[in-house]
Amino acid sequence: MLTNSRGIAFILALAISALVTAFLSLIDSANSTILLVAGGLAFSASFLLVNITLEFLVFREIGNIYSLLEKIQKKDLSEISDKSSKSSISPLRRINKVINSYALARQKEIETLQKNAEFRREFIADISHELKTPIFATQGYIHTLLDGAIDDKHVRMKFLKRAAKSLDSLDVLVQDLLTLNQMESGVIKFTFTQFDLKDLIIEVIDQLEHKASKRDVEIIFEHEENTPYITSADRQKIYRVCQNLIFNAVKYNNNKGQVKVTLKASKSSIQVDIKDDGQGIPPEDLKRIFERFYRVEKSRNKKEGGTGLGLAIVKHILEGHKSKISVSSTVGKGSIFSFSLPLVKPVVIESKEAIQKS
Repeated sequence: MLTNSRGIAFILALAISALVTAFLSLIDSANSTILLVAGGLAFSASFLLVNITLEFLVFREIGNIYSLLEKIQKKDLSEISDKSSKSSISPLRRINKVINSYALARQKEIETLQKNAEFRREFIADISHELKTPIFATQGYIHTLLDGAIDDKHVRMKFLKRAAKSLDSLDVLVQDLLTLNQMESGVIKFTFTQFDLKDLIIEVIDQLEHKASKRDVEIIFEHEENTPYITSADRQKIYRVCQNLIFNAVKYNNNKGQVKVTLKASKSSIQVDIKDDGQGIPPEDLKRIFERFYRVEKSRNKKEGGTGLGLAIVKHILEGHKSKISVSSTVGKGSIFSFSLPLVKPVVIESKEAIQKS
């Protein structure tokens, strides 16, 4: 009976009613009817007040605390919600909120640990796969030579070249991993200089023109001829960003397709858009294409080559410039990769004659 609010309220109400009745019995004018009515009113009022107080300020809050502690014990934190804090006179409500906040913090910590563990598993699986391919290829060529093929000069040179090519791919992969790790840890510093972004993109296009011509892919560069696109950035790293994005636009484009690079200058920034008319990227892959080793249609991309780290490096380089890479894509129509850099307005130096005239 004493384990719930009604039982305790009943006993307290009886005690209060008895005290009131006893006090009134000391008055000479109080008869039995008055004592009975007063005792009944005292019991009813006391029962209601005590029951409501215990139910809402004590037992309900204790029940919530027990329920919360049971969920924490069972590690079932999925149903715990961050309720809006309301002022309450109950100290138990405040205790409940503290425990709830702790449980939510633990839930977020567990979710973060689970995501990190999943990322580590995927990363180890991906890097193992990426390293296995060139290593196994090189092993195959070398063991074939050791088994007697080395005596054939033609076979020897062909297999040595293939082994060297596999080792070169392995070296590129390791260098990209080191670069990405150094960027994430802040070891690589950025050297900011002022340069014309238009000239840099022209250099990249000239370098990739031969690869584009092999697939009959046309690269179009749209910009205003007499407009300087001066920016302040790390030229070498921005060169790598443009090289990677334009190369991908060529590589994943359709044969006889078109890559359009557009420069747009506003009051304070320069926007670079790189558009292709290839197969596009499915919506479920858009959020993950900047992750390490993530590939859309892995079998096709593996055939195309690359380390799978290019877009991850692009993302980190632009973040180091306080910029972001964005992408929009439609399956079957192509993709557009965009980023922006600050626009530096050229300083106009007046000639001596103009100064003298003024």
